[in-house]
Amino acid sequence: MSWIRALVALAAVSVALVLQVTLFPHLAWHGIVPNLCLLVVVGAALTRGPQFAAVLGFVAGVALDLAPPADHLAGRWALALVVVGYVAGRVRQDVGPSATAVVATVAASSFVGTSVFALTGVVLGDPIGVPELLEVIVVAMVWDVLLTPLVLPPVMMLFRRLEPSLA
Repeated sequence: MSWIRALVALAAVSVALVLQVTLFPHLAWHGIVPNLCLLVVVGAALTRGPQFAAVLGFVAGVALDLAPPADHLAGRWALALVVVGYVAGRVRQDVGPSATAVVATVAASSFVGTSVFALTGVVLGDPIGVPELLEVIVVAMVWDVLLTPLVLPPVMMLFRRLEPSLA
C-alpha cells in the first residue's frame, strides 16, 4: 500500500474519530454513541479484506483508546477493532456484497466489537453489571445499524478507489 493510500485511510479514521468524540456525544442515548470508527473498519473489511481491516482496526482502536474522554485502559478498543476487522474481512465476498449482507455484517461486527470491549472491561474490573452491559451492546448495535446507510457507502467507495480489486 502506498503512502497516499495509507494517509487516506488514516484520514477516514481521523474524521470518524473526531465526529464520534465531538458531535455524537450530543446525540447520545443513555451515554451511548455510535461507533463510527467501527463502521470505517467494517467498510475497509468488506472492500479490502481481513489483513488491511485488521491493521486499520488496530490504528483506529488505539486512536479511540487515547482520544479524550477515554476513561478505560488503553488497548481495549484496539483489540476489539482488530477482531472486528479480521472477522468482517473474512465475511467479504469477491463479488459486491448486497445491502442485506452489509447491514448484517455491521450488526454482527457491532455486537462482536462492543462485546469484546465490554468483556475486557469486566475482566479488568470495570464496575458494570450484566443488565447494563447488555443495554450498552444492544443500543450500540442499533446505533451502528441505523448509521450504516449514511456511512458505509462513501467509506466503501473510498476504499474501492484506493487500490484495484483484490480478485
